[in-house]
Amino acid sequence: MSTTSGNNSKNTILGVAAAVIIVLLGVNGYMIYNRSQLKTQNTELAADLDETTKLKEELNKQYYSALSELEGMRGTNEELNALIDQQKQELDGSKARIETLLKDKGNLTKARTEVANLQGRINQLLAEVNTLRGENETLKGDVSRLGEEKTQLVSTLEAEKATTSQLSTAKTQLETEKADLEKTKSDLAKKVTAASAIKVQEVDATGLITKEKGKPAKSNSAKKVNQVDVCFEIIPNDNAEVGQEVFHIRVITPKGETLASEGSFTSGAGDDVPFSKAKTTSYNKGESKICASLAPGAPFEEGDYKVEVYNKGYLSGKGTFKLK
Repeated sequence: MSTTSGNNSKNTILGVAAAVIIVLLGVNGYMIYNRSQLKTQNTELAADLDETTKLKEELNKQYYSALSELEGMRGTNEELNALIDQQKQELDGSKARIETLLKDKGNLTKARTEVANLQGRINQLLAEVNTLRGENETLKGDVSRLGEEKTQLVSTLEAEKATTSQLSTAKTQLETEKADLEKTKSDLAKKVTAASAIKVQEVDATGLITKEKGKPAKSNSAKKVNQVDVCFEIIPNDNAEVGQEVFHIRVITPKGETLASEGSFTSGAGDDVPFSKAKTTSYNKGESKICASLAPGAPFEEGDYKVEVYNKGYLSGKGTFKLK
């Protein structure tokens, strides 16, 4: 009885021990599995952390390198500096966006792509700045060239102005000299003309009564006289050339008007002088008497008349007569 009871207790203990061993083996297997999983996870986390660190380093390297290049392109051109500031803002935005992605390991692939694409975008931004800088350099060259051309044109213009001024001064001087010469020539011509003017003497005017039949009768009655004969004697002038000479006879009425004006001539002083009669004669450097008749066809006035004789525009002689 006791032997049977002891065997049962022993079997019970063995069963419990077996159960405990099985449980312990299960727990140990579970722990080994968990440890393996944790090790795998830790390995993955370490790899992710390492890649995140590398991506951050690459990001910072590209970012600060681009900033350095952009800042090195700054100058005095406002448009270029504004573009550089704009590119820097875009870089700041790209960097901030990638840094946000790197905080979540689920976005590492996207962050990796963004970092890879960033260098291409940086190159594009730098190319845009370089293009604008090149255009600005070209414009500077054009401005410099245009400035030099302007300076040269201004210099040429000033030289031409100086030449024009000199030519104008020379022209004015020549015109003045020409005018002086012409005046001298004119004065000499006038002197020559005046010197060659033929003087006259014995200027006499006679009132006549003319009829269809019979000889004219002398009279000093203004009511009866219908014609006046003016006669004068030529005084020889050696300065006058032999040939035809014109004498202008001017009879001035008591009212100061020219009697029976036929026209006018230019005096030696340049004035227009009306005349009553023009008489042409052949001059041979000898004495001769010339007469001219004036018949105005209108009644004569009472009073004192003046007679003036001109040759070559100069007064050669004069006389008077009176009608009552």
